Amino acid sequence: MEKLIPVSAVAEYLTISPKTVYHWVHIGFIPHYRLPKAVRFKLSEIESWLKRKKRTGRASYNLQIGLN
Repeated sequence: MEKLIPVSAVAEYLTISPKTVYHWVHIGFIPHYRLPKAVRFKLSEIESWLKRKKRTGRASYNLQIGLN
């Protein structure tokens, strides 16, 4: 079984504040486990979540520019 990690570790991994992590948990934005008096995360689920949230820039789109 994969080890569950605390908010502080997720905040450090994502380079954001623990307050932001707690806010994301509150609004259901980030995958988490709510335990009695604690919130925990699986690193593999955070990494998968990040991959799903990835956005590409305009350079990756196949834009058709009409030249007259």
